[in-house]
Amino acid sequence: MHDTNKIIYEFFTDDDFLRISNEIKNAEKITSGEIKLSLKEKRKFSEKKKSLFELAAADFHRYKMEQTRDKTGVLIFLLLSEKQFFIYADEGIHQKVAENTWEKVRDLMKAEFERGKFTDGIILGIREIAKILSEHFPIKEDDTNELSNAVEID
Repeated sequence: MHDTNKIIYEFFTDDDFLRISNEIKNAEKITSGEIKLSLKEKRKFSEKKKSLFELAAADFHRYKMEQTRDKTGVLIFLLLSEKQFFIYADEGIHQKVAENTWEKVRDLMKAEFERGKFTDGIILGIREIAKILSEHFPIKEDDTNELSNAVEID
């Protein structure tokens, strides 16, 4: 890994990334939705004035999550240097899922993070998101994995 990824290894190991990626793969077996995790070390100078929402939205589009067939992508975005995170869901999901749904998932994840259990918090979040998505967007016969399950690190 590059020196720029030092902060990440204060929170995660390579095994954690594998566990998270596998959890996303398993979660997507019950829903046609797509889940992705984006870890950002710190803001770039040009991002200093952007909100967490704007940073998450930028990554959502950078990973082309808006191009999923049914607009059912969900991004878990973590800004490690500031210890903040945001759950960003596509428009197809907003039509069926109440906005405060993500606040509940956020609170579950935050409780794990506060105990220093970052990987467990993310895995819990992925499981909760998958449950919610499976209610509204169950797996389809012709479903394909539209996005990589790999953890994105910036």
